[in-house]
Amino acid sequence: MSYGTPELVDFEEEGGEHWITLKLKDGAVIKVKTEIAGVLRMGNDPNTGIPVYAVQATNVIRLVTVPKDLMRKKQPGETYG
Repeated sequence: MSYGTPELVDFEEEGGEHWITLKLKDGAVIKVKTEIAGVLRMGNDPNTGIPVYAVQATNVIRLVTVPKDLMRKKQPGETYG
């Protein structure tokens, strides 16, 4: 099903930054936030007439707490991975 040529739609974020805090079972704490990069209007649904949007987004992840027992020192010549 084709909706036609996508149209870039300007937007502004309301409500400020929303971080989700995740406390992991291993003791680490991370925060996650979705950043919106762009919004495209794809056209209208042919059955309902409702506008169809595509949202381009990425996740930002911030490591807040790392338990010492999860940390390890790199040995000479070793790479993390």
